[in-house]
Amino acid sequence: MTHRPGRFRLVAAVLALVAVPALAGCTPKDDPAGDEGAAGIGDRYFPQYGNGGYDVAGYDLRVRYDPATDRLDGTTTVTATSRQALTRFNLDLVGLTVSSVTVDGRPATHRRDDAELVVTPAERIAPGRRFAVVVEYAGVPGTVTNSGLGEGGFLHTSDGAVALGQPESASTWFPVNDHPFDKATYDIEVTVPDGLAAVSNGVPEQRTSAGGWTTWRWAERTPMASYLSTLVIGEYRVETGVHRGRPVVTAVAAGLPADGPAARSLDRTTEIADYLEILFGPYPFESYGGIAVADPRVGYALETQSRPVYGPGFFRDGQPNPGVVAHELAHQWFGNSVSVARWSDIWLNEGFATYAEWLWTEHTGGRTAQQSFERQYAVTDWSMPTLDPGPARLFSTAVYQRGALTVHALRRTVGDDAFFRILRTWTLERRNGNATTGDLVLLAERLAGRSLRPLLDSWLVGDTAPAMP
Repeated sequence: MTHRPGRFRLVAAVLALVAVPALAGCTPKDDPAGDEGAAGIGDRYFPQYGNGGYDVAGYDLRVRYDPATDRLDGTTTVTATSRQALTRFNLDLVGLTVSSVTVDGRPATHRRDDAELVVTPAERIAPGRRFAVVVEYAGVPGTVTNSGLGEGGFLHTSDGAVALGQPESASTWFPVNDHPFDKATYDIEVTVPDGLAAVSNGVPEQRTSAGGWTTWRWAERTPMASYLSTLVIGEYRVETGVHRGRPVVTAVAAGLPADGPAARSLDRTTEIADYLEILFGPYPFESYGGIAVADPRVGYALETQSRPVYGPGFFRDGQPNPGVVAHELAHQWFGNSVSVARWSDIWLNEGFATYAEWLWTEHTGGRTAQQSFERQYAVTDWSMPTLDPGPARLFSTAVYQRGALTVHALRRTVGDDAFFRILRTWTLERRNGNATTGDLVLLAERLAGRSLRPLLDSWLVGDTAPAMP
């Protein structure tokens, strides 16, 4: 994610790398004493996000949305495998009225507990069993207040809607295990009035029209964290192409100039992705693209998988902004393919994506990465930790800019050969999975052949300026 500069006010905090628990990973919270999946995956930042007791393999989303009434009708099929015996389990769902739930074709009892949909199947689900949950629901989708970012979720617009937000948004329009630790594939079918676009993640599939409605279909076959799903409905200029055998889909809001800075920035998507591929290894998804929205409530850009969404604020000066495209595309490797196991490690996403901006600037003849490093080093508030910043500061400059400083300090310490080998090995070995800061430390030390924890400790959480390497 990229946010507009100057949006956040920081509060002092000092943490130690060694004090962060469970560096090796995040284990979903199950119920060892009973047969009820936990109402939360166990992330200490957001204890109620996600759910325990099962792993989702895939979502099949079929929704119909009418902008005139703001009503959404949906049927979601969740295919999962139980991690434990289950007599009851939860899905995250904000608002919306559930009319029926079935588990493996049999009616299930369901009730609401705030943002939780509590499902009791007709019979106990044995451990390790694959099962399918079908939820039918409808209503006016709502919004959520996301940490540091204001309103997110399902935003009604003058011509449609934008479903977007981090760390939470998916639960406002479909039932979901809403935490990045449980990644899954997605089939997305969206029916909207003729003349409107409905753009989502992944590969575009057959589009059909009947009775004044058009159904758009998308498939994301590579596992995706739920907050990276998006749905953008409205009047958009949608362009499709092919690059290196993969489809390219870009969509620019009709309210933005056809040849304006947003469109010209998105036009550089594949060029930038090709450059980043040289640095980070093979592009990890089956499609490329981007979406430029006109709604001023979207005051950020978000790395929604394979098709980042860019708010209008990035193009206000009338000039293209390839830097923000480089940032969001870098997330396709750092954050999307290799996802955080817990939200306290968000710097693994934002520090590397910010550093990719520095690399792109140097590649195109601007400041070198070293110059960007020195410039940022001089103005950094070292009392603000990068690792484990606290839920209210997930998207603070300490996470982004000090995170990028940490990345460059690692590069300067181990040398370019080892540094880029670390990055490419990280994206290869952790592809389609989750990771923690501890995992990165272990990998970097293995490939560099030396201890790096003290270095990363000082750059990530030390409260005084580290010596410049």
